[in-house]
Amino acid sequence: MTRSDFLHSHADVLGVKISALDLDAAVQLADKWIATANDQAYICVAGVHGVMEAQTNPSLMQIFNHALINTADGMPMTWVGRLQGLRQIDRVFGPDFMAEMCRLSAERGYRNFLYGGKPGVAELLREKLQNRFHGLRIVGIYTPPFGDLTAEQELELATQIREAKPDIVWVGISTPRQERFMAEHVDRLQVPLMVGVGAAFDFHTGLIRDCARWVKRAGLQWLHRLMQDPGRLWRRYLRANPAFLWHIAWQLSGLRKYPRHLNISASDAQRNEVRP
Repeated sequence: MTRSDFLHSHADVLGVKISALDLDAAVQLADKWIATANDQAYICVAGVHGVMEAQTNPSLMQIFNHALINTADGMPMTWVGRLQGLRQIDRVFGPDFMAEMCRLSAERGYRNFLYGGKPGVAELLREKLQNRFHGLRIVGIYTPPFGDLTAEQELELATQIREAKPDIVWVGISTPRQERFMAEHVDRLQVPLMVGVGAAFDFHTGLIRDCARWVKRAGLQWLHRLMQDPGRLWRRYLRANPAFLWHIAWQLSGLRKYPRHLNISASDAQRNEVRP
């Protein structure tokens, strides 16, 4: 099957295509891709932070919009989609998607690889997931440095991936690093599916506490996260959340268009590290 067989509806959130899927539909589509497609692809989980980063970063906008699936990682994405008439769209939280795909992997025999986390986190995550999902095959782990991989590290990773032959590589670093990593490596590593799940590694190992379902459905999980890690997150939320509300109001009012391909100056491109 080709990529055209996996087309689905999208919401338009400030130019970023958000897949009009719920958790079950996203899992089914990913399962179908691994089982039938003779190609490589990646999945993004898109929330307010990622959408706002894409507003000044053309390469990130293109990466999001080329994903096989762009899940609605936050309730604001879901609310905008429903206002656009997409009743089937629902929040697909990265850790929830990872858990359901691991459950499916144990049934199907899919091979999983963990890329990301601080030292020791991937090892702990492997233990937690295999204890939770009996029969889950985690065929390799790699803890990357904070910055870009060196040539030697690229070769080491490629060798591990080639020998492990995973069906899914879970990428647990930060936005936009994980999206860039997937876009640059999915074809190079010849992996059927890469999934950027951000903080899911820390959620599933207990390093970040989850919150009640009603908090998530109210769109307040960001506040719960902020209370756990204010030193790192306050700047992100102070900058991104008000800006998102301002821009989405302009879009929904019809007074401003947000194209899916950004045109910016060469100086802005250099500052935002745009890659061809």
